[in-house]
Amino acid sequence: MSHSDDCAGPLHATGFQIRSLGLQDLARCIALGWHDMVRIGWPSYLHGLLVFVFSLITLRTALVEVDLLPGVATAFVFVGPMLATGLYGMSRRVEAGKAAGIRDAFCAWRTASRCLWRFSLLLIAIGLLWIIVSALLFHFFVNMEIHHPLDFIHYVLSQETSHFILWTLAGGLFAALVFGMTVVTVPLLLDRDVTTKTAILVSIRAVGENPGPMTFWALFIGLCTGTAFATAMSGFVLLYPLMGHASWHLYRQVIEITDGEAIPTRAEAT
Repeated sequence: MSHSDDCAGPLHATGFQIRSLGLQDLARCIALGWHDMVRIGWPSYLHGLLVFVFSLITLRTALVEVDLLPGVATAFVFVGPMLATGLYGMSRRVEAGKAAGIRDAFCAWRTASRCLWRFSLLLIAIGLLWIIVSALLFHFFVNMEIHHPLDFIHYVLSQETSHFILWTLAGGLFAALVFGMTVVTVPLLLDRDVTTKTAILVSIRAVGENPGPMTFWALFIGLCTGTAFATAMSGFVLLYPLMGHASWHLYRQVIEITDGEAIPTRAEAT
C-alpha cells in the first residue's frame, strides 16, 4: 500500500485534546513499555545496541577532540527521538494486537519519512545553534587551556565564577526546548497524517498542560540516560528500547484525537 509522506495534513493544532496525566499514568506507560520490549525481543534490543555503538563512537571522538565535548554531550538529546521511530512503530503494532518485528521498524521510517526528515533537520539546526553558543561561552569566559576531559573536570571543580553555571543554564534551556518539541512529536507524525508544525505545537501543548508529570518524565529519561553513561554506555542496550516503547504509550495516554476524519490515521508503509 502506498502511504502519505508529504506532510499534507491539517495545518493547525486543532482536533486534539490533551489529557491530564498523573504519576500513575507515567508508571503505567513504563510498565507497558517494558512489556512491549520483552514481547518483541531482539528487534527492540537491536535499537539499543545501535545506540550503544553510536555512543561509544561519539564518546571516543569527544575524548580525542575535547572541544567537541559539549556538542557530543547534547547529541543524544537531539538524535534519540529520531532513532526511536522504529520502536514506536513496533509498539503501534503490538497495541493493535499484531506481531511486531524488525520489518515493522523499517516500515515505520518509511511511513512518515518526509515529515521525519524535516523534523530531524530542525533538531540538527537547534543542535548546531547550541554548539555555537557553547563554543562562544567557552571562548569568552573560560580562562584556562582545556586539552583533555580531566582539564574540563578540574575547571568545573576549581572555578569560582558563575561561568559554568551560565553554561549549564543555557544547556538546560536548550534541553527543555527540545524536550517540549519532541516528547510526542515523532509518535504523532508516525500515527497521524499531520504536518511537522502541527505535531510540534501539540507536543508543546502536552508539556504545557502537564508540567509536573512531564517534568517527572524528563527525569525518567535523564535517569535512564545517566544510568547508561554510568555503565559505560552498555545500559543503552536495555534502557533505550524501554524509553522508546514507553514514550509511545505516553503519547497514546496524553493525546486524544477528537476529530478522526480531519486527522486520519497515517497508512502504514509496506
